[in-house]
Amino acid sequence: MIEELLKGNVQFSETVFKENIGQYRDLVTGEKPKVLWIGCSDARIQTGHITNAPPGSLYIHRNMGNLAPNHDWNFASILENAVVHLKVEEIVVCGHSDCSAIRALDEDLQDAYIPLWLSDAREAKKRVDSCIAPPRTPNERQERWKQIEIENVRLQVENLLTFPLVKKAINNGEIKIYGLYYNLSTGLLSRIV
Repeated sequence: MIEELLKGNVQFSETVFKENIGQYRDLVTGEKPKVLWIGCSDARIQTGHITNAPPGSLYIHRNMGNLAPNHDWNFASILENAVVHLKVEEIVVCGHSDCSAIRALDEDLQDAYIPLWLSDAREAKKRVDSCIAPPRTPNERQERWKQIEIENVRLQVENLLTFPLVKKAINNGEIKIYGLYYNLSTGLLSRIV
């Protein structure tokens, strides 16, 4: 696969890069993204492609389940850099359909790390399960997972608001936060929050 990636890079360099050389040269001087995008690490979703955003406009953090945990130094450092130093104007939490992280909440995983990581999404599952009857059909199970995926977006937006630097930036009118949901079947984003 690495050879395919390197070959693809050569094709990119000879076509898209050369055709947009001015834009790419501007990126060399530094980054000035407008949006911090918190998305899932799912390989089926390529953030720049689904938003048609040009290079340099999104500061992207991806992790399993599009979580915004307030106990993770990696996430916190990215958030701090985006808000304090890069001065992004918007933060987006984007969930998606058919999310394996959300489905894993229903499994009794024996893995060392995944269950710990997903603890920041369990509240979304609890909220949905407290409002609906247990699913009896495959369609009801699919709908339940979709509702948990969407509720998880809301939950992660709430998590963002626990960071003092985010509260301060919102109070000063420096940033806005949005929650989006990407449908793999249609290719469309919808606004949740």
